[in-house]
Amino acid sequence: MRQSDGGAMGVPTIHPQGRVFVAIAAIATLALYWFSPVLGTIGVFLTLCVAAFFRDPERVPPQDRGVVVAGGDGRIEAVVHVPPPAELGLGEAARLRISTFLSLFNVHVCRVPVNGTVKAIRYVPGKFLNASLDKASTDNERNSVHIVTPEGVDVVMVQIAGLVARRIVCDLKEGQVVRAGERLGLIRFGSRVDIYLPAGTKTPARVGQTAVGAETVLATFGE
Repeated sequence: MRQSDGGAMGVPTIHPQGRVFVAIAAIATLALYWFSPVLGTIGVFLTLCVAAFFRDPERVPPQDRGVVVAGGDGRIEAVVHVPPPAELGLGEAARLRISTFLSLFNVHVCRVPVNGTVKAIRYVPGKFLNASLDKASTDNERNSVHIVTPEGVDVVMVQIAGLVARRIVCDLKEGQVVRAGERLGLIRFGSRVDIYLPAGTKTPARVGQTAVGAETVLATFGE
């Protein structure tokens, strides 16, 4: 476990959205023990799995000016130039999109990618295709967040539901001032995070790379 992944005494905390699920699993486990120690043991394992899914580790984002950090933990699936989400009204000109797939085993707490002000938040209902597929960016249920940096750069982060995901949580509000690495929300049970940057932005991100939310640098404006 990475040092920044733990709370007190190195034990990751549980995101508030997940505490009720952990409590339900724990109560169900106690009930199972009444029927069978074997079932109870299985219940303990499942409870630990639920707790692991909703873990909310502390992260230490870089303090460099103009830095863009990963919005979530997982495997980078695509680094391409495509139009931004239509619902934000940013036009059809292609922008750099970096897509990260969050499996069931990754942390699902999403992070703000840049310093700036939230200009718009748009939720769009849709399908629940496998989030590792490229068409998930346009076809799946999603929540798009448009952030304008202090330098006036438009950055978009999109939370995308996956094959199992059925709930997107965004804690931000329009007009809110945010900092890179802060908690943005949560996607339950398998998902994808897309980040759109200006066309031509240089990025060290590569397909197949493992990203760490709030800590992996995807770009630095001004370089």
